[in-house]
Amino acid sequence: MNPDQTSTGAAQRRGLLRAGDRVQLTDPRGRLHTITLAEGASFHTHRGYLSHDLLLGAPEGSVVRNTAGIEYLAVRPLLADYVLSMPRGAAVVYPKDSGQIVAMADIYPGARVIEAGVGSGALTMSLLRAVGDAGSLHSIERREDFAAIARGNVEGFFGGPHPAWQLSVGDLSDVLPTVAEPGSIDRVVLDMLAPWENLDAVAEALAPGGVFISYVATTTQLSRLAEDIRTDGRYTEPEAWESMVRGWHLEGLAVRPQHRMIGHTGFLLTTRRLADGVEAPQRRRRPAKGAYPVAPDGAPAVDDSELWSPEAMGERLVSDKKLRRARRDVGQAPPTEV
Repeated sequence: MNPDQTSTGAAQRRGLLRAGDRVQLTDPRGRLHTITLAEGASFHTHRGYLSHDLLLGAPEGSVVRNTAGIEYLAVRPLLADYVLSMPRGAAVVYPKDSGQIVAMADIYPGARVIEAGVGSGALTMSLLRAVGDAGSLHSIERREDFAAIARGNVEGFFGGPHPAWQLSVGDLSDVLPTVAEPGSIDRVVLDMLAPWENLDAVAEALAPGGVFISYVATTTQLSRLAEDIRTDGRYTEPEAWESMVRGWHLEGLAVRPQHRMIGHTGFLLTTRRLADGVEAPQRRRRPAKGAYPVAPDGAPAVDDSELWSPEAMGERLVSDKKLRRARRDVGQAPPTEV
């Protein structure tokens, strides 16, 4: 069977370069430039310009020269390249973490998945790739402007709407009960500041054995989420980890680690839904002394004084001007600008 007829986005990933295709240009110094091909358009730098017409109808892997004689290698960007160069409002989930989420949450073709905290749509693309056209991904985003940017990025990558994707604007706890029957969801993926606030809604939607995976940025969030999962009683013992990728410099005999690397992006925590009425086995290991702070009266201390806000978590705020520009770049301008 021809995959072009069954897999959304497959046709955009092969064949000769066409108008509307995103193309990644690599110069002799290894610098990357991403452009969208258009008839009669040009790519300008301080050292000459390159006509898009030289690339239209050319195969991937072609080398073209600009007016100053500088050569550029032209290929379609991989998904990892696309998400790091696309217009964004919120910070993106890095490819190394998207790959971990797809693998460790066992996102399979045909799975029914809920995603909350869409941001700019980076993780959404990986999830859609994994569930395929026969699966179902319902993404929920609180902010309308982030949702608009995500829609533009996702549809730009797949060449149009994806048949497995639905996008809703609102709070997860409000939207999830209206879009999923109890026990009907296979996987839930959260990327938000306070995922523990939605443990009840997630437990209601997940099928027994279903996987819940959450991406958090700080150890304080990780600790709070793990303890609330244990207290809830409807989940298995949570597991958490982080991944770090270090590139290598390859030049003759000078083979060594690169000087720069992304040391930390976030933590991943995963757990599974227990069957109704089942109690998780008690942990046999003894917690370290002092691991659980107590109040003066001897009861476990509960400190909700912290404000779980983007500023408190150290996130950089995105200006309204940048958001408007990103929306225009992906063809999702606010109604007042249309």
